[in-house]
Amino acid sequence: MNHKILVTKRDGKKEPIDLDKIHRVITWAAEGLQNVSVSQVELRSHIQFYNGIKTSDIHETIIRAAADLISQETPDYQYLAARLAIFHLRKKAYNQFTPPKLYDHVTKLVAEGRYDKHLLTDYTPDEFAELDSFIDHWRDMNFSYAAVKQLEGKYLVQNRVTGDIYESAQFLYILVAACLFANYPKATRLNYIKRFYDAISTFKISLPTPIMAGVRTPTRQFSSCVLIECDDSLDSINATASAIVKYVSQRAGIGINAGKIRALGSPIRGGEAFHTGCIPFYKYFQTAVKSCSQGGVRGGAATVFYPLWHLEVENLLVLRNNRGIEENRVRHLDYGVQINKLMYQRLIKNENISLFSPSDVPDLYAAFFADQDEFERLYLHYEHDSNTRKREVKAIELFSLLMQERASTGRIYIQNIDHCNTHSPFDPLVAPVKQSNLCMEIALPTKPLYNINDENGEIALCTLSAFNLGAIDSLDELDELAQLAVRALDALLDYQDYPVPAARNSSLNRRTLGIGVINYAYYLAKNGVRYSDGSANNLTHRTFEAIQYYLLKASNELAKEQGACPLFKQTRYAQGILPIDNYKKEIDSLTKEPLHYDWETLRQSILQYGLRNSTLSALMPSETSSQISNATNGIEPPRGYISVKASKDGILRQVVPDYEQLKGHYELLWQMPNNQGYLQLVGIMQKFIDQSISANTNYDPTKFANDKVPMKQLLADLLTAYKYGLKTLYYHNTRDGAEDNQTDIATPSDDGCEGGACKI
Repeated sequence: MNHKILVTKRDGKKEPIDLDKIHRVITWAAEGLQNVSVSQVELRSHIQFYNGIKTSDIHETIIRAAADLISQETPDYQYLAARLAIFHLRKKAYNQFTPPKLYDHVTKLVAEGRYDKHLLTDYTPDEFAELDSFIDHWRDMNFSYAAVKQLEGKYLVQNRVTGDIYESAQFLYILVAACLFANYPKATRLNYIKRFYDAISTFKISLPTPIMAGVRTPTRQFSSCVLIECDDSLDSINATASAIVKYVSQRAGIGINAGKIRALGSPIRGGEAFHTGCIPFYKYFQTAVKSCSQGGVRGGAATVFYPLWHLEVENLLVLRNNRGIEENRVRHLDYGVQINKLMYQRLIKNENISLFSPSDVPDLYAAFFADQDEFERLYLHYEHDSNTRKREVKAIELFSLLMQERASTGRIYIQNIDHCNTHSPFDPLVAPVKQSNLCMEIALPTKPLYNINDENGEIALCTLSAFNLGAIDSLDELDELAQLAVRALDALLDYQDYPVPAARNSSLNRRTLGIGVINYAYYLAKNGVRYSDGSANNLTHRTFEAIQYYLLKASNELAKEQGACPLFKQTRYAQGILPIDNYKKEIDSLTKEPLHYDWETLRQSILQYGLRNSTLSALMPSETSSQISNATNGIEPPRGYISVKASKDGILRQVVPDYEQLKGHYELLWQMPNNQGYLQLVGIMQKFIDQSISANTNYDPTKFANDKVPMKQLLADLLTAYKYGLKTLYYHNTRDGAEDNQTDIATPSDDGCEGGACKI
């Protein structure tokens, strides 16, 4: 029957189907792979062929047939499907399998306005020839199928209306490197480009979505995270909304500190009017966030921050839930609730918490971030001041409401604001941290702006990347990788544009970076240790010590060449204080691992030469960017050996790295008995990480009586996180009863005190 089927070629001509050609392509894609069957793919494909089918549709049918065969027993189909997809992608981009010469490719795309024209003015044809010699297009064959689909969907330069694609992955990697090192001296830049290209194209360094999708294009805004602080005035609220729109349209996730906005019923203009409270302004921010689609790369999203002691807190805590009416809900934002030691003490002692409007106690609001002793003094003062408007609630009731909403929505986050300032690279008296970002891993100073061109405001940006722990054989490799990551991201700060002056000033004066990790679960499995039983504690201490040491070393060496960042004096590093000096000492009960690096010599060098970057580390979720590297995301345990990601291309199956060798060594999320071991590991990481960590809490109701997680457990985990110095908690995940393997959809994105004996 098949010989009668006619196919429609790309040029519109019809001819008989060539099954031999299809067989050759599938055979080529299967070469060297284990437990894959060419005939199985053919069989599944043939059923779907029909008369007049386009050749491009045939190719997509074969790809889908191979992808449908991905399973735990036959994980290599993810590579067979990927190779077929790469073949198809190149045909779409170049009309042939072999990519063109780099110079010809760049010249064409610059002329079409898809690549930044500086590439042709900064590099000569001879240099392009040398760059071309660095490229290994066969590295495309190391992608998994899910990675190729993510590249197609999010990262490759394309026309998102027609679906036309204009490049393949290795051009993406070499051009990102060429853009970032364009301003390095000609004598050294090609060497840096080659080394950086090798690191990112072999997945040792993972880059985030804004860099992968944006660097090399004319749109130059690549920071992943934008932190905007809002003051309690209409001018500042309007300026905040304007800044949100500008940054959401350029692919950034937004953190909004709206904690200073006065409470409902506060007097305005000396009592001439009552204030409408926070909710109308949160709705205003929600509209700003949802106003842009981010060019089809990802939707706009934001997290709004406020203190637990805000007078309106009980109304604010329920803004995401499904009860209530539209007027008193703001469901399309996430929320970060800011807590400190005094609030936890009131909970432990079963006392009351007094709620205030920040507008009535501005000095209390300022001390909440800058000085914990002063905050406690002022808090007690205002509690006893009969002239100060306030309301008392039982601490247990307020915390229970917080944890109930966190459990039911999954998206009420926690920021331990004191830890963010006491264990911080910044001196909180001059540069306090007052908020986090969309994903709860950034902790940077901000100042409100009062108009969009306000030079005195401070919008914090953070530029991210990650080390792939699964791709390194020795911690010594982190020395070179840290040099490359720090130099590339630091160069990006000068390379990118800043739509708002408050962001430019902050970025160029503080030069903040956030370098994290991916593939931690694979790293643990490879080393034969687990999340839940303490066996990973020492390894984690050694690993994150190495990461932070080499990052600081790289930034210090860059400062010797290019100078310290202008606001270096506002950091604790300028006082010779390192992360190893002010961590929560409860961590010492979890690991006796000694320090392995020469911190004292580094301390002296930092005092002498400074650092090029105020911050260097942050542990982000990396939900989509980790898929490109076929890695487990961030620091999280996988939910199943096969993760099933929903995408606009349908369901993507991805098998954990080295599944067949390590299947007995992975500890899956729902195999963990509780959050205890995980929270301890995050605490150990936080000892070294100078910003924060996207850490999640996870609950399987079937492990508790009546299939219900008791409030006592939720509160115990919250106190455990505080005890071990965690700065933030991200998602609250509840197991929904789905099968772990193959049907467990990943979380959207793309991070206790036993028996009541709580000590904080």
